[in-house]
Amino acid sequence: MTPADLLADAFGRIPDTVDGVLAGIDEDVLVRLPDPEGNSIAWLVWHLIRVQDDHVSEVAGREQAWTADGWADRFALPLADAATATGYGHGPAEVAAVRPGADLLRGYLAAVNERTQQFLRTLTPEDLDRVVDVRWDPPVTLGVRLVSVVDDAAQHAGQAALLRGVLERGRPAQS
Repeated sequence: MTPADLLADAFGRIPDTVDGVLAGIDEDVLVRLPDPEGNSIAWLVWHLIRVQDDHVSEVAGREQAWTADGWADRFALPLADAATATGYGHGPAEVAAVRPGADLLRGYLAAVNERTQQFLRTLTPEDLDRVVDVRWDPPVTLGVRLVSVVDDAAQHAGQAALLRGVLERGRPAQS
């Protein structure tokens, strides 16, 4: 197994996790906020896809599926920065405005995952050492960036899964 194969496997697990979260979900549960400051399942899933699309497209040197393939228009988010938003810095009003259906989220994730897998198939082990961000000390390599993106996606997918369980039980989590 090559490093690119390993990354492809890791990224390939995200759609399976998200599919489990979205399977048969009630629309109200999908967009419900757990509290006034919390993120909905819809926002968490949208955000993890947007970050993957944004970050992988950047290191691949291509336009994001969000704009290139018309996903921004399909989502039609009522946000000031809807064309470029990934969710970083969103407050409660922006989070509440992200209300896509499960099928739209699945479609966008499938498109982004396919683009990610295509890019990963082009990589050699040497490519993973290429510096892609010099704003950090040490500078960030392609390999580190890709691991960071898949880690972020897995965390948000897990948060969405937990949130679904809490919301469907109709009571707050106990400590």
